[in-house]
Amino acid sequence: MTFQCPSCGKGGFKDDVAVARHMSQPRSGCSTWLQDLICSHSESDMDDEPVSTNTMDDGPHTIPDIETGGFGDWDEMFGGSSSERQAYEERTPTRNSEVIDSYPDCARSYGRGYTFLDVFNSDENSRHRATNPYYPFSGQKDWEVGSWLLRSGLSMGKIDSFLSLDMIKTLPLSFHSAKELRGRAEMLPSGPRWMSQVVPTAHPTKSPIVLYWRDPLDCISGLLNHPAFHDHLDFTPRRVYSTAQRLCRVYSEWMTSDDAWNMQSALPRGATLLGTILSSDKTNISTMTGDRVAHPLLISLANIGMSTRLKSSSNAFVLTALLPVPKFIYKKKRMRGVLEDRLIHECLDIVLRPLKLAAREGVMLSDPVGHTTTLSQLDIARSKADPNDIEIFFCEAQKFRLNGVNAPFWMDWVLSDPSHFLTPEFLHLIHREFYDHDAKWLICAVGDTEIDFRFSVLQAVTGFRHFHGGISKLKQVTGRTQRDIQRSIVAVSADAIPSAVMTAVRALMDFRYLVQSPIIDDILLARISTALDHFHANKDAIIEGGFRRGQRGGVIENWYIPKLELMQSIVPSIRNTGVPLQWTADTTEHAHIMEIKSPARSSNNNNYDPQICRHLDRADKCRRFDLAMSLLDNVPDSGQQDPDDDEKDENVDFDVDDDRDIPADLLTTMKHPGHSRPITNYFGIAKVLQHREVGTVPVPVRSFVVERTAFHLTYDPSIRNISVDDAAIKFGLPDLRPAIADFLRREATHGRDHIHTIGGARRAGPTASLPFDKLQVWFKLRVQDTDFHDASIIRPAQTLNCAPPSDPWTCGRYDTVIINNEARYLWPEDGLRGHTIGQIRLIMRAVGKSGTNWSWKDHFLVYVHRFDIVPQSSGADDREPSMQLHLLKRAKRSNGTWVGDVIPVTQLRAPVNLVPRFGASADNRLTPYNSMEHASQFWLNRYWDKNVYFPLSM
Repeated sequence: MTFQCPSCGKGGFKDDVAVARHMSQPRSGCSTWLQDLICSHSESDMDDEPVSTNTMDDGPHTIPDIETGGFGDWDEMFGGSSSERQAYEERTPTRNSEVIDSYPDCARSYGRGYTFLDVFNSDENSRHRATNPYYPFSGQKDWEVGSWLLRSGLSMGKIDSFLSLDMIKTLPLSFHSAKELRGRAEMLPSGPRWMSQVVPTAHPTKSPIVLYWRDPLDCISGLLNHPAFHDHLDFTPRRVYSTAQRLCRVYSEWMTSDDAWNMQSALPRGATLLGTILSSDKTNISTMTGDRVAHPLLISLANIGMSTRLKSSSNAFVLTALLPVPKFIYKKKRMRGVLEDRLIHECLDIVLRPLKLAAREGVMLSDPVGHTTTLSQLDIARSKADPNDIEIFFCEAQKFRLNGVNAPFWMDWVLSDPSHFLTPEFLHLIHREFYDHDAKWLICAVGDTEIDFRFSVLQAVTGFRHFHGGISKLKQVTGRTQRDIQRSIVAVSADAIPSAVMTAVRALMDFRYLVQSPIIDDILLARISTALDHFHANKDAIIEGGFRRGQRGGVIENWYIPKLELMQSIVPSIRNTGVPLQWTADTTEHAHIMEIKSPARSSNNNNYDPQICRHLDRADKCRRFDLAMSLLDNVPDSGQQDPDDDEKDENVDFDVDDDRDIPADLLTTMKHPGHSRPITNYFGIAKVLQHREVGTVPVPVRSFVVERTAFHLTYDPSIRNISVDDAAIKFGLPDLRPAIADFLRREATHGRDHIHTIGGARRAGPTASLPFDKLQVWFKLRVQDTDFHDASIIRPAQTLNCAPPSDPWTCGRYDTVIINNEARYLWPEDGLRGHTIGQIRLIMRAVGKSGTNWSWKDHFLVYVHRFDIVPQSSGADDREPSMQLHLLKRAKRSNGTWVGDVIPVTQLRAPVNLVPRFGASADNRLTPYNSMEHASQFWLNRYWDKNVYFPLSM
């Protein structure tokens, strides 16, 4: 993930501190922007009438002025007027024909607000920082050493040991022990303060119940005034339509949903709507110490743009509470669960009370919204049983499928409806459901040995996991593993299961991929509903085949699957709250590591919660201090980075970018959601190279862009010099020379802009004369494309392999790709129209003879074999009816040889995955190194990549 300057738009910054350092450069216009922003707040019109809100005295607050000022003051710091608030909408990528109706007269500003620096300088030590900005440290260098030690993860004893070194003692440090260092850290300006209280219970527990929490309003204010989110906040509800006729709604961010519009309409004119995101899930503190569990409650803002909020490095989710994990003393286990559920709701009510007050009073609502149906059902249960008699009350609650909680935390929260705010979550509802059910059905239907063999012989794809041992006996299956299995399981299972079973599973897979789209319109909603309907129409075949089984192997003859039932709520939820992708738990699961597990490792393994709170408080103080010093004094980044928790998977064939040939000043990297490793931006590199003076960069340029695809070849070829005939032998291409000759003839006839096709009669003979004798050859090509839904998002580059036979790749390693063969069609907008599938067999550049003028001597060519689509007698668009996948076969000439031709590299568009058609039983002679060469037919696997799924589904 990279951060962007809110003033000039420059990207590539690794964190908010780097942004602040850039903005504070004295020669930068961005520093003027920052000063103007500060001055605009200090000189704002004091005659403006401040917002009128009721004071909420619900516990200790750090800054009373913010508390009494209400949300209006906090919002003011982000623009000063409703027209400026709508700038986010203008920056939001939209398709050309989209029409936007914005909610009128919302998100007004009321008086002067508080910037990050205003809050920072409101503590008791601000007077000392007037003379020494680094107080309580002696200066910048003193702070840098202290900051590094505080965030290093070293224990108190190791810090003392470090400070006792003779060389360190010679440094003029303001602290000489770990205790003194932590004491100074406690004097730094604080963010939201941690509080604790004992929660009394009517039933005994093994230990007292202690709740640790921070005021959620303070947490929200910290997100609102954080400089990193300045250009990523959205305060304007809107309705987006695909055309000017306004017949088809488009849903994406929360602000495009019906709920945001309806909530805004319930607020007074000019009010600002803030959407609070709460995420809570128990997490194991350590995998080695047994019953060590924490229950964090994370908070974020739906107003922060989805693409920013979902990046774990943006720290858009903050910990607002550590909910207790009680152990009730009660004879019935089920009733212990009911008591635990009640306690959680009681604690949530305590923590979230400031938000409820803000919703009811801070936005000046005249009347609360009426109760929901669930509350009416609770009233009936209360009339028949005393909630304190938990066993009888639970029996009455079960009649309405309720869990026995008599006072849910949201019952007095205005504008709240659990059927709306409990949004679908992909990690459990979509991916876990797949592994627990769909995958098990297919393993049972195909056979565990057969399906494991099929997975094991698939050709490995660089950068993706390969299941060498199959999938039936996997241990510790993560969400990432579940997604990796989804990529291939439909095509792998082909021909081995009944067609009705395949139709049902394929329909659920389509449903799964469609709902993960970041932009969903009414047309796509209809496709989502249709996919789910197709599953239900064919699901009986799964039970009839005996493929739905329990843990003991017995056939289950019902469909009591809660996750499956919840899928029917996804379409209404999209209309109510926007696309489900923004509510994924992937980001919060990563936040558990940073907010819970990492602090717990530095504890003494006893009484975790208070130690976690103290650790997070110190870390937050250090981050805030770093950011403030960068804003004020142009302090260099302390170099503190979050540890990379991504462990290398031995089953993934990683291909780290070989950027040694790229000058350091050209190397542009970024972070991408879901990828912890920085990626190289070849689009940026190619753009820079275009503007370099002739002679300053090597020619031909190895990084270049065509439409929405960027290409990169290493400066040094894999083979520096080889004759055409030797290359033909090495790569098994007997018609290489005539193929090159035919390419040159087409280029001479039609010009450089001609789009070459693959196939047709071979004109040149095997001894055709060429204007060159030697070739340079590459075994790898890096291809980078943009997101299907948003061309401004650059995806990680992928590697296309094209290596000759070697051990263990005795048949060579050749990847498949989508190729453009008609100029009027574009990828990915037009799908497969005007495109074909090919296997690259040689990547080359001609080494021209001295004195020979040939226009292609400074460009790159590829030799590719073509695949043809096998027509289907009953299937739309030549797709196999039950799988809805294209079946391919190698194109052959009349003499039986594979059809191949030479084309420019610039006609390649995107990598594509093919899966061999195994038939009813796979050939046991297949291996991952020969399956692509010996199979006669292949499935065009659209499920391999979500970015390819949509164009291949057209």
